[in-house]
Amino acid sequence: MAATNEAAAATILHADLDAFYASVEQLLDPSLRGKPIAVGGGVVLAASYEAKVFGVRGGMPGRKARELCPQLIFVGGHFSEYQRLGDAAIKVLDDFTPVVERISIDEAFADVAGCTHLFGPPPEIARRIRERVKAELGLPISIGVARTKHLAKIASQVAKPDGLVVVEPGTELSFLHDLPVTLMWGVGPATKARLAEIGVETIGQLARTHSAALERLIGHAAGRKLAALAWNRDPRKLETHRRAISAGAQSALGRQPAVPRVFVPTLLHLADRVASRLRAKNRPGRTVTVRVRFADLSAVTRSVTLEQPIQATVMLAEIAEELVRGVLAAHPGERDISLLAISVSHLEEHAELQLELPLGLMDEKRKPGSRKGLARFGADRAIDKIRERFGRQAVGYGTVALEGPRSVPDGFRELAEKEL
Repeated sequence: MAATNEAAAATILHADLDAFYASVEQLLDPSLRGKPIAVGGGVVLAASYEAKVFGVRGGMPGRKARELCPQLIFVGGHFSEYQRLGDAAIKVLDDFTPVVERISIDEAFADVAGCTHLFGPPPEIARRIRERVKAELGLPISIGVARTKHLAKIASQVAKPDGLVVVEPGTELSFLHDLPVTLMWGVGPATKARLAEIGVETIGQLARTHSAALERLIGHAAGRKLAALAWNRDPRKLETHRRAISAGAQSALGRQPAVPRVFVPTLLHLADRVASRLRAKNRPGRTVTVRVRFADLSAVTRSVTLEQPIQATVMLAEIAEELVRGVLAAHPGERDISLLAISVSHLEEHAELQLELPLGLMDEKRKPGSRKGLARFGADRAIDKIRERFGRQAVGYGTVALEGPRSVPDGFRELAEKEL
């Protein structure tokens, strides 16, 4: 396999604010600088580099984090400041180029090919961006510069903390192939473990693995994608105005028993967050996917594609509950869960509602046009209107969902949920 066209220049930047939430807390409270801190409580939402030295990581139960780092300081989080400073950092990129693709609150791609005549070569632009973010916002930011999005993102990870890595054409594969596979997009703990079974730990080893063996191991689509990325074949262009193709939400639970009193209200809460966003943009979806992560951090996903797109909260919660129960039934040895997630994909634009005759069929609850489906949608709309006037906490879908303990504050979730 060959790499990308050697004539192209390295003009794609990936900028990533370092340990963003923890860095913001240290910025707001200078007494926390240089100390191991974690945002959260029952669950670590984010950790400073000083805490990461001890093995503290995001998504870890707070109790385990304190065991690893007894001097760890927990802070509650300033979510409006995260949004403000994240927006301000992206604005710095906008000052250099209009071709910016924001992929989260604290990271973005930028293509500077069209502005080098104004601001100099890409490494100089990256250096100036880093200087401005540090001077104007007081935050560290790492930047990778390369010819492809995938390689630029890997370079920014290698640059951390607070660094700059430029991968010049002609050096790409020598740079890439010595790095661990875990730096690649799409390689999480489960894929890492599968690759390790056949002795693949570096990107170079992955690149030299026969494609058929790779596809048998991790699936056709994932195998082809990772094989291409291992050779730096990534034709994707920056998308400056992306429409979301899915909507999702997740809840880190720490370590909780895998019983209905835990997962049912959590799924209802997540369904509420997702479905309200779908209704706000009138973009119902056909495919419902759940993700269940167990105490050992292994995870299982299940999905179902429906005949008609849905955007009703209780309907989504019930479908998600069925999927989760199926996961737990297939894994009877797993007694604890650490995370639940729901996403809805195959979104439709302003889908027309198809009315259903009341035939008393078992799957009527999955049909938005059935009598039950229409009643649920009407209740959702009433709740939406009350929340628009009095705020989200004014009304909800059951006291358990509203009043139950929340290990991850809603403010943190809202930062992570994309606009549709």
